[in-house]
Amino acid sequence: MRKDSLIGESDAFLSTLDHASQLAMIDRPILILGERGTGKELIAQRLHFLSKRWDEPLVSLNCAALSSGTLDSELFGHDAGSFTGAKQRHHGRFERADGGSLFLDELGTAPLTVQEKLLRVIEYGEYERVGGSQTLKADVRLICATNQNPQDLVAEKRFRSDLLDRLSFDVIHLPPLRYREQDVLLLAEHFAIKMCQEMNLRYFAGFSYYAKQQILDHDWPGNVRELRNCIERAVFKHNHEEAQIDSIQLNPFISPWNDSQLTSSSSAILNNQEKQEQTTSLPLNLKQFQIEQEKDLLEQALLKTHHHQRKAAEELGITYHQFRGLLKKHQLLTTIKG
Repeated sequence: MRKDSLIGESDAFLSTLDHASQLAMIDRPILILGERGTGKELIAQRLHFLSKRWDEPLVSLNCAALSSGTLDSELFGHDAGSFTGAKQRHHGRFERADGGSLFLDELGTAPLTVQEKLLRVIEYGEYERVGGSQTLKADVRLICATNQNPQDLVAEKRFRSDLLDRLSFDVIHLPPLRYREQDVLLLAEHFAIKMCQEMNLRYFAGFSYYAKQQILDHDWPGNVRELRNCIERAVFKHNHEEAQIDSIQLNPFISPWNDSQLTSSSSAILNNQEKQEQTTSLPLNLKQFQIEQEKDLLEQALLKTHHHQRKAAEELGITYHQFRGLLKKHQLLTTIKG
């Protein structure tokens, strides 16, 4: 099982941690807002383990993963015979989390009928199992999270305004990774080291200057989760403990056999060849002619090797790092994924 931890030193991140730490000791419902992949469950864990309930259960449930009927049963449980297939009593998440905390992720997807029951639990501390008549007491701290704007959901009649009021004793806003520039390389190195350990590599040699620039220049719309996937993939493909990782594959869905990419590259080479023919007559600008020739050869090598940069370097009889330097010189890196 993966063990994740909260890592960072940016002001935005540290401020969020401090806010969560202060709220941990207040036994009230808390709402966590943040984009996908920003670490909402990790903040929920911090709220629980710094609270007075730290030695009691922390139970989690993703509301988006279940249908309306199943979510109702998973939260509140059901009695035997309450519906077809219910052969025995089922203890819901509230019952299992008694004395501790219950983390409900993607709460914005919960149907209004479930929201009404949640409000009753918060208001009166009691609920009934599906199909049951016995009133049960709930000693549970509720921690909820969503990546949607809850006020928009209320305006669209998809979320109860009274439930939102009860949940938002205070709201923790998680900063997207693009607002944590100081943390990006720190997190990348952490994920790389963990992946090296998983692969039984003795140590992590680091990232090249170009790889670091790729990491820093990317917006990371998937936040920390996307960063982790990219770095783990890079370490796996690199599989070398003595050489630095020289490039990061940011988008694994781009096919090296994409016809449109090849057509574009072919057109570029033909255009350059036409320009070359037009400039071979004297007088000409020798320096500019040499630059265009060099760039044309780079593009031809890339086209021949389906944009495999190491093989393209071999085609030109130069080292990979020399090839990378020429790509940078001719500003071709912006159109080529490493």
